[in-house]
Amino acid sequence: MKQDMQEELEIPQGTSVSLDKGILSVTGPKGTVQRKLHTPNIKVTVSNNIIFFESKKGTQREKRMIKAYVAHLKSMLKGVNQLHHYKLRICSGHFPMTVSIKGSLFEIKNFSGESIPRTLQVPNGVNAKTDGQFILLESVDKELVGQTAALMEKLTRRAAFDKRIFQDGIFIVEKDGKPVK
Repeated sequence: MKQDMQEELEIPQGTSVSLDKGILSVTGPKGTVQRKLHTPNIKVTVSNNIIFFESKKGTQREKRMIKAYVAHLKSMLKGVNQLHHYKLRICSGHFPMTVSIKGSLFEIKNFSGESIPRTLQVPNGVNAKTDGQFILLESVDKELVGQTAALMEKLTRRAAFDKRIFQDGIFIVEKDGKPVK
């Protein structure tokens, strides 16, 4: 059944939102995030610190897209005001592995006794640092920091080994302050 739908979201103080050719830019005290929001049947307008998402004669698809846009925008607003934080734990039981961050290069040495280090290029916009047995990641972009954490976890994955026995690696333990179970 087609119906008119509208959602609105208030912009917090100290944050500015602009829309240009389908690209939504959110700027706050911690940085800037951009995202492409383009669906022909959904109209996005910004006025007086309120963002309106509306669809005339929209279907369930447009309703889902509006709800997704609101969720993305809330995440963007949180990122530019508070930053998104991920915490990873370094677990080494058999071989003591060394984790270091030099500039934007993340490096793991002596993982399972390997002589060649495993490396990962940390993307621009993600701040990474090690703190004892933990790796702390923060960024204004939730998707970017989440993808970086997943790549770090995947860097120490061993496919043909039983996870219950071989528990060495790097694992995500917190996402935005919430523990991962």
